[in-house]
Amino acid sequence: MSIAKQYAVSPAVQAMSAYQAGKPIEDLAREFNLDPNEIIKLASNENPLGYSDKVQKALHGLLDGSERQALGRYPDANGFALKQALSEHYGVASDWITLGNGSNDLLELVSLALLNEHTSCVYSQYAFVVYRLSTQARGARHIQVPAKNFGHNLEAMFEAIEEDTRLVFIANPNNPTGTFHSGQVIEDFVARVFEKYGLKVTVVLDEAYNEYLDPELRFNSAALVNKYPNLVVLRTFSKAYGLAAIRVGFAIARPALTDFFNRVRQPFNVNSFAQVAAQAALQDTEFLQRTYELNKQGKEMLSQAFTELGLSFVPSYGNFILVKVPDALVVNQELLRKGVIVRPVVGDGLPEHLRVSIGLPHENQRFIEALTEVLTQ
Repeated sequence: MSIAKQYAVSPAVQAMSAYQAGKPIEDLAREFNLDPNEIIKLASNENPLGYSDKVQKALHGLLDGSERQALGRYPDANGFALKQALSEHYGVASDWITLGNGSNDLLELVSLALLNEHTSCVYSQYAFVVYRLSTQARGARHIQVPAKNFGHNLEAMFEAIEEDTRLVFIANPNNPTGTFHSGQVIEDFVARVFEKYGLKVTVVLDEAYNEYLDPELRFNSAALVNKYPNLVVLRTFSKAYGLAAIRVGFAIARPALTDFFNRVRQPFNVNSFAQVAAQAALQDTEFLQRTYELNKQGKEMLSQAFTELGLSFVPSYGNFILVKVPDALVVNQELLRKGVIVRPVVGDGLPEHLRVSIGLPHENQRFIEALTEVLTQ
């Protein structure tokens, strides 16, 4: 008898594979006996600038003087101050906001509240892998819709909705392909779903990479929640705000939905450091602008290099680029030997591609040189 049967693990969980994070620098250093200070990591879509100076000051303040006792006390379970800051920033009531341990936590909360073994979930091929994992963990049925030009085929996704469908996941921009749909296209989709299915089908708009969009492409997704009660918008502080290590994200939805999310949310799921850091990060618009500009320049740099190398890639609206290379797994292994970490995406159904996060100029240059050497060996 298998271990899974001995422990009576649910069939849904038995069929799952664990999420594979980007390779840590320390692991690569041990594996190839490399100096960790010489390794560059372009695998996890992190902000190469780190975090705002305002965040650093706020975190120091949390540990100074009388505030040292803060580590011995539980964080504010409801995140009052952070919700107030988000409420003012996005123009929604604070009871429309659910806090999460990163937006990944919120994906789990939404699926836990709305999916079970008698329901189904619609998501796109080549979309964020957690959509599949969170659906699978609930024992719900997968309806994966073939991608169109590496992105979401929203017309096909609408047609794929069935009687038992309760969730539709949309990543915009999408990870790992970097594709994007305009605000009008998104609104049209949400409106069609609401008109036909009402509150029966909830659309989750995952905007983890929103801050990397060019200004003319940005739209007020929070305002759409005011028009469509079947919409949930997810954001994170892990990407452009540079707070990946302390994990904080949030969802914007109607209070009726946030009530259900809070029923399944773990108590104290967002720690005190994360709450303070997120409030400070929201205030630093200069850091966010610098992040956007650096990313735009790096994206142009990598795109030009790929073109010169004769490699096809998907034009990206995020802080990474999906590029097609010959023998992707071999190329990835050789890059690792050179101290360069990128992300293989074979698990996303893209065995011929690598996803490359955009780094600092010298990191991008180092990657380009290493890739050129590998391809010309």
